Amino acid sequence: MENLAQFEALCERVYNSQDSAERAHAENTLKCFSMNSNYIAQCQYILDNAATPYALMLASSSLLKQVTEQRLSLQLRLDIRNYLINYLATRGPELESFLIGSLIQLLCRITKLGWFDDDSFSEVVKESMSFLSQATVHYAIGLKILNQLICEMNQPNPVQPSTHHRRVACSFRDQSLLQILQISLTALSQLKHDVGSKLQELALSLALKCLSYDFMGTSDESSDDFGTIQIPSSWKPIIEEPSTLQLFFDYYAVNIPPISREALECLVRLASIRRSLFTNEAERLKYLGLLMKGTKEILQTGIGKRPAVVIFAYSTNVQHFGHSFSPCFGFCPCVISLLALASGVFPSTIAHALAPGFSSPVLLIMRTTMSFVAFLDALRLIISYELTCQSAAVGIPITVAAFHLRNRTANLRAGYTRSDQVPLIDSSNPWGFLLSELVNMESYSEWIHAVAEFTLRSLQSWQWASSSIYYLLGLWSRLVSSVRYMKGDMPTMLDKFVPDIIDRFLSSKFESFQAGLSDDLSENPLDNAELLQDQLDFIPYLCRFQYESCSKHILQISDPVLQTYLEAVTLEVPMDKSKLFLIETKLAWIVHVVAAILKTKYSGETQEIHDADLSARVFRLINITDSGFQSQRYAEISKQRLDHAILIFFQHFKRSYVGDQAMQSSKQLYTRFSELLGLNDHLLVLNVIVGKIATNLKCYPESDEVINHTLNLFLEMATGYMTGKLLLKLDTVQLIISHHNREHFSFLKDYRCSRSRTSFFYIIGLLVFMEDSFLKFKSSMDPLLQDFVGLESTPDAIFRTDTAKQALIGLMRDLRGIAMATNSRKTYTFLFDWLYPAHMPLFLKAILHWADTPEVTNPLLKFVAEFVWNKSQRLTFDASSPNGILLFREVSKLVVSYGSRILSLPNHADMYSSKYKGTWIVLTIISRALAGNYVNFGVFEIYGDRALADALDIALKMALSIPLADLLAYRKVTVAYFTFLEVLIKSQITFILNLDSTTFMLIAGSIQSGLQLSDTNILSQCASAVDYLSSFYFHHITLGEPPTSPASLNLARHVADSPSIFPEVTALQILKSLFEVVLFEDYGNQWSLSRPMLSLILINEEVMGLLSMITSPTEGAFANSLVESSWSGQMFTNAKAQILATQIFNLYLQFETQLIFVHMQPMDDQQRLSLCFDQLMTDITRSLDQKNRDKFTQNLTRFRTEFRSR
Repeated sequence: MENLAQFEALCERVYNSQDSAERAHAENTLKCFSMNSNYIAQCQYILDNAATPYALMLASSSLLKQVTEQRLSLQLRLDIRNYLINYLATRGPELESFLIGSLIQLLCRITKLGWFDDDSFSEVVKESMSFLSQATVHYAIGLKILNQLICEMNQPNPVQPSTHHRRVACSFRDQSLLQILQISLTALSQLKHDVGSKLQELALSLALKCLSYDFMGTSDESSDDFGTIQIPSSWKPIIEEPSTLQLFFDYYAVNIPPISREALECLVRLASIRRSLFTNEAERLKYLGLLMKGTKEILQTGIGKRPAVVIFAYSTNVQHFGHSFSPCFGFCPCVISLLALASGVFPSTIAHALAPGFSSPVLLIMRTTMSFVAFLDALRLIISYELTCQSAAVGIPITVAAFHLRNRTANLRAGYTRSDQVPLIDSSNPWGFLLSELVNMESYSEWIHAVAEFTLRSLQSWQWASSSIYYLLGLWSRLVSSVRYMKGDMPTMLDKFVPDIIDRFLSSKFESFQAGLSDDLSENPLDNAELLQDQLDFIPYLCRFQYESCSKHILQISDPVLQTYLEAVTLEVPMDKSKLFLIETKLAWIVHVVAAILKTKYSGETQEIHDADLSARVFRLINITDSGFQSQRYAEISKQRLDHAILIFFQHFKRSYVGDQAMQSSKQLYTRFSELLGLNDHLLVLNVIVGKIATNLKCYPESDEVINHTLNLFLEMATGYMTGKLLLKLDTVQLIISHHNREHFSFLKDYRCSRSRTSFFYIIGLLVFMEDSFLKFKSSMDPLLQDFVGLESTPDAIFRTDTAKQALIGLMRDLRGIAMATNSRKTYTFLFDWLYPAHMPLFLKAILHWADTPEVTNPLLKFVAEFVWNKSQRLTFDASSPNGILLFREVSKLVVSYGSRILSLPNHADMYSSKYKGTWIVLTIISRALAGNYVNFGVFEIYGDRALADALDIALKMALSIPLADLLAYRKVTVAYFTFLEVLIKSQITFILNLDSTTFMLIAGSIQSGLQLSDTNILSQCASAVDYLSSFYFHHITLGEPPTSPASLNLARHVADSPSIFPEVTALQILKSLFEVVLFEDYGNQWSLSRPMLSLILINEEVMGLLSMITSPTEGAFANSLVESSWSGQMFTNAKAQILATQIFNLYLQFETQLIFVHMQPMDDQQRLSLCFDQLMTDITRSLDQKNRDKFTQNLTRFRTEFRSR
């Protein structure tokens, strides 16, 4: 770098250049500043002298990377810290905002990383307070420092172990967080009259970050529920102080977003604090009263209900808006509703007022002028359903009222389950006690009235409040669910409001469907499964709370729609398509609601009667959906939605009311069904369900979604022990079993539904095998037998036609489904005897002709992988049976034929589809065959049969043909490869040792790479593979006996050809990787990881001496700190000083970058850690027997616990 000007020019190219090559060259030239610690001084010079913000930004970001990734000395880090504080104080006011943020991030990062190294780092809060005593610009910088400091402390850093992050976060919480909260509250009080200022926003953001801190280290940011916030006890005086809550209510009342939004978020956190924080019950009730008072005032008076947008005053501006803007977007219902609620004017009036050319005094309410860009931005937020709580009247009380009450009990594990949120305990239920407290509050009556009125108003504003409905329904659901656990006899008044809420909710949905027909761009709410499920989850508790009135209302709105639908079916001329679409959409919604109610079954005669009344409507609907001209509408999306809802209803109804036990406990429902439908038992009901399943499978060739859902329902019924037995009694099921072909089920012809064939035949297999009859099995396989005969008789010359291709694909998918259903020895034998030997040649023929076509070979190989899998010990042949050997020979032929051809094919752009997928399936086949324990593989070598050797050879060639980077990039390939290696090394280690040294080293290197992955199963498999190899090495070489067996001689040859294999570099690197995983990661496979660690230590006795050196901070200490073993003689005395001074010291440096201790740690910590390493080998003998291994695992667990507790 010749001069500063050249540097500035390069920086400008990095950030501004449009030429990618020029930008890449500049980045490559400047990367030394972020990678070499020798350039830190130059970065400081640049900060002091550069004139452009680009140069300053690059210097700051380079220092951030250096501090994060490099091991800098303590004094250098302190110098950087002090320099940054002085730099911000002197030059901060003149810097760009983004540059200030970068420098503050650097300051906070170096503070966190050095928190335990020197007391100066923990004084950053004191340093920032000096900024707060100065002018406005410095005041803002001080608040920004504290904001970023909390973010840094609360966020894990990739370069730090999670345990060290939690130690720093907890120390910061205990030492500084309360002080920062007090600073924020003081700042908010001082800035209270500076409405809308940037300082207000920074101070409020600081308070929110304090309240959102991860106090316990268990936060889940992906969840909308905060649960209980574990605020420290030392915060009690501030929390109990009434002015704290009032301060945030005041900020909400007088501000607009984003300040008012953050004030509400602070209130949400304050409402979610743990109840045990308060001094006594009186203080807690006082606090609850303040929350209710604040939310009631918002609901009743409308404070803070100001729109986020205002419209140009009516005059020429409004006319211009009306003529030029409306044709593009129009004033959508969302905007009109927003303006109506904000101004108190009816939506229709505003819609009329916004029409072009209309003059009205209504718009005088909105004479404030705003920029066009701001209007569009606000409109964008409204249309995209991302309204903040302050964008309109509806969102504000939702967050305070619904959010704080709902979230306060969202995750009370003692009282609720995760799945259904129903209270499980009785009088000790915390939420029930809270409801009792709410009811006894003086203002409860006014409060619940205000919440109910607001809820009804919000539900009516469905156009733009859909995202808020979830929280409102959640609030009411938790209230009604807690009534049964409430103490005392005070009236809750919930019975007065809940029926009206359900009424309004259902009606609003009908209105939304009606309005949605005119907007082709709108997403149908029935297609948004997540939103639909969120809203329906609360329906059962609300409806069943006042079930009689709620069910009557559902019937009142559903019966007219159902009658209209029935009349439409009987019409000679089909109803208008749009009307029929609306009717089916409404019916689908009703069915979803009924299904949600049945999902949660309550005991009681009246409950069953109401369930029967609602369910009867759905069963009547089933008779209509597939009759008349409806039988020609299976391609219509509205009909598919309706049938999808019916399938969900069937699932929930079956779980509650089908089965012998359900029949006995549901007599009232079936009595009512007999009156309404003539269905007096569950077998008749089941026949209706199966009839609908059969109809869907016959008539839905174009909707794989409906087919998949239908098959899922069918599978759920077939896998149930009782329902499976009942299914066999139905004629419809027997018809399906005997006629499962393309002529009867058209979806089998459609290639788009080809994946569903496996599920379909899996169900067929389950039902057939329930009868436990080989004759029944053979008769049910007649359709497949016809496919076999047709393909086997096809001449080779026309075997590569599309007809043969589709027939092969379908047959392989069908066979895989049947094979999946064989869960016992007897049923597997049925399939094996049917296939072998008559039909096995077809598989080889298919491989020979279609090896280059993955669409054919992948289904075939997947069937073979299923066929050779000894799950549930189904592959258990008689002792005198050769079937296991014969099966493997057939598998070997297929694998060798496929592998030899696929390896010879040229590479394609999509390597996964063309080669990798087939490779991982082959590896799965071999792994399952080797691990199945149904083949005596020694027979092959004795009789000179190459089946085993050829299969292993081709499988390994296929695996090693994949570059390591690609192998680790595709998860299925990765899993199959490491499973194959583990099984291969365990059962065929001689084959591995007979490989050439180059191939052996490739395998060893890939295992080491596998140890770097985060997948627990892969880690365990790699650890097992290492243990098998190192144990073999220990038993045959390390113990001192001259190697005599061919395998041990081959291993000795590998060591001679590549000395780095064992016992030095690779062994040390693998052991290093294992220690890193055990010490720094929280995986649940510590036992499996400990096994290879002992064998690796025993094959290289110097390793433990290396590990005991880690606590020494200097290279000289390494050469003089050999630790002798505490368990046997001379175990660690053979390490040489030269190794310690070079190799071991370099390895230590690699360790040190990831260990939580640093150069300047106290000497007593060094001694304690050294003692931990010494105790690791306490009472360990020089053997690999089970007792010794278990003892080492115990020592390692103790060592890990002590190591992580420092």
